[in-house]
Amino acid sequence: MTVSINQNDIDLRIDINRLNRRLADLAAIGAIEGTEGCARLALTDEDKEGRDLVVTWMNDLGLDVTVDGIGNVVGVMAGQTDGPPVMCGSHIDTVRTGGRYDGNLGVLAGLEVVETLLAANITPPRPLAVAFFTDEEGARFAPDMLGSLVFVGGMALEEALDITGIDGCQVGPELERIGYDGTAPLPAAAPHAFVEVHVEQGPVLEAEGVTIGAVESVQGISWTEVTITGQSNHAGTTPMSMRRDPGFVAAAAANFARELAAELGAPQVATVGRIEFFPNLVNVVPSKATFTVDLRNTDEQVLKEAEARFNEFLQTTAAAEGCEVDTTSLARFEPVIFDPAVVDLVEATAVELGHSVKRMPSGAGHDAQMLARVCPTAMIFTPSVNGISHNPAEYTSPEDLEAGTNVLLHTMLALASTTELADV
Repeated sequence: MTVSINQNDIDLRIDINRLNRRLADLAAIGAIEGTEGCARLALTDEDKEGRDLVVTWMNDLGLDVTVDGIGNVVGVMAGQTDGPPVMCGSHIDTVRTGGRYDGNLGVLAGLEVVETLLAANITPPRPLAVAFFTDEEGARFAPDMLGSLVFVGGMALEEALDITGIDGCQVGPELERIGYDGTAPLPAAAPHAFVEVHVEQGPVLEAEGVTIGAVESVQGISWTEVTITGQSNHAGTTPMSMRRDPGFVAAAAANFARELAAELGAPQVATVGRIEFFPNLVNVVPSKATFTVDLRNTDEQVLKEAEARFNEFLQTTAAAEGCEVDTTSLARFEPVIFDPAVVDLVEATAVELGHSVKRMPSGAGHDAQMLARVCPTAMIFTPSVNGISHNPAEYTSPEDLEAGTNVLLHTMLALASTTELADV
């Protein structure tokens, strides 16, 4: 199947100043003092305030806005005919030290697409939809991409509502508290197609001087929480040979994860992102160590090998130290390959608009990988300066934001003119 952009609309462009104003207004909610960043953990008061603002913008544009039982919000622009919409979107929740572009760009770029079409008096052949999904980051409630996972039927709503966060709060009561426990049915009806524009969150595009990434795939993700239990004792009087030190096991495991990633080679990555000791005192051998390990690869078999080898090292090292191991899977998603026709369309659209483009995988997880389960899907990347993300210093130039959003605009219009993708 070949999809092409409409030459009659080729001169249509978004308003970058309007998009930047919305990005700044949303970033002001949960702003981190002294930085350009923001903190809006999922289902917090700050998240509610951000949601309310985006919903207001959706209503101002005349979109038909619905909220489902996990708090996903979808705004639909009517087309010339009815039927499944071409959907775009992302998330507006952040990590605790977030930037203003991660996720937010994908949602606000969608609103900019809608406003651009309204200003030009263009009604797309089929409906367009802009969505933001709950708890994409997984920073408060694991797993990440929670809202989009429930949206496509990958997790039952009842199971998701029972999830307890890092602060002891549950998803269901928090949705009720902020007023986003909606009634739209789940799983949701599949869109005609889905496209997500996102900052790269990595250094590749900037390093290679490329403006647009046509994302072909998303790495598989394995998140595990590990608890090592040993024996607390005096740091000065307990001989090294007589210790049962979970801190040592945790440190050895973190080091092994790094060595394993190096041995398996790119694109394998491994991260120990959180580690806690108890009682966490300078002169006490800890009784317990809890840490997380994040393993990712674009190849499912290599990812499984990484998981197995890490677990083997963990068990062997803990046994030798006289410690016990308990593991909990926080998230496990297989690698995702995006629809070749939609990836081709993103690439062709970028070239038609005069931009350099690179076909590439995504190292981070995104809502698009969940939507790929139910409809043709692809992603558009824009460069991240110095590859920085999940950091208040995250930055993408206005020129690159404009380029990515214009590619989104014309990709969505092209998809809205097709019938071959329907009812996948």
